[in-house]
Amino acid sequence: MANRTVKDAHSIHGTNPQYLVEKIIRTRIYESKYWKEECFGLTAELVVDKAMELKYVGGVYGGNIKPTPFLCLTLKMLQIQPEKDIIVEFIKNEDFKYVRMLGALYMRLTGTAIDCYKYLEPLYNDYRKIKSQNRNGEFELMHVDEFIDELLHEERVCDIILPRLQKRYVLEEAEQLEPRVSALEEDMDDVESSEEEEEEDEKLERIPSPDHRRRGYRDLDKPRRSPVVRYRRSRSRSPRRRSRSPKRRRYSLILLCKGAVCICGTALLEAAFPSAHHRAGSGTAARARDGTGADPGRGATDQDLNLQGITVVTDTE
Repeated sequence: MANRTVKDAHSIHGTNPQYLVEKIIRTRIYESKYWKEECFGLTAELVVDKAMELKYVGGVYGGNIKPTPFLCLTLKMLQIQPEKDIIVEFIKNEDFKYVRMLGALYMRLTGTAIDCYKYLEPLYNDYRKIKSQNRNGEFELMHVDEFIDELLHEERVCDIILPRLQKRYVLEEAEQLEPRVSALEEDMDDVESSEEEEEEDEKLERIPSPDHRRRGYRDLDKPRRSPVVRYRRSRSRSPRRRSRSPKRRRYSLILLCKGAVCICGTALLEAAFPSAHHRAGSGTAARARDGTGADPGRGATDQDLNLQGITVVTDTE
């Protein structure tokens, strides 16, 4: 009597809910100590207390196929068939992660494809660690989102063959489900929006504001300052360059006197010997026509230049 399904239970996927578990595993569960001691006479309200005591998830383990408490409670829920609202509360429970896992497995076994995607996909954002017992009885570390991914994509979880689940894209094409938006895409959108806002802020900082431009205008109400005459500092020269030395002055005066004497002497010679000056002039003109301007053997001296009426004044600084 304790292993029978309740009278008012509905058939799931066209069969008895307990038959979703294979017969061999179901028999092992009926024979286990945990089923006989802890699962006898449980109701939907008392299952919650037992689920809060769970420490790990798993199916069967060992050579003689021993069921885990998680698998025993799953079969008990299939037997008593609690209401959908209770299962939804199991899934939404954030304090006890194994209660959530138990509700997720039951929803995957009994719920429709739309309900599975609707209630299980939000659990992808749960990254808490859970313990899982494998067939050898050893414990492994996994996460809640990994367990949910196995429920939606694997064929067997906790040694229970899962009912066939309709593909999500088929439901999306039939407009029964909205496209899924992962938390990662939302974070990427937030990052992109924040980067765009930062770029806009940088552009606004580069563009000068009207107040900044007004600062450059002259305020006509303020009294203007008297203009300050600024003298440009010229290069200072040494006293030697500003004034010539007395020796150089005397030397230039001597040269000027010599030139004046030569000119006067030339004028006196022209007056005394006009024919000799004419011959000297014709000879000078001939040399000028020849392009030599002087004897090739010697250069032009100061006396020649003075005879031609050219005064040489040398002033070396």
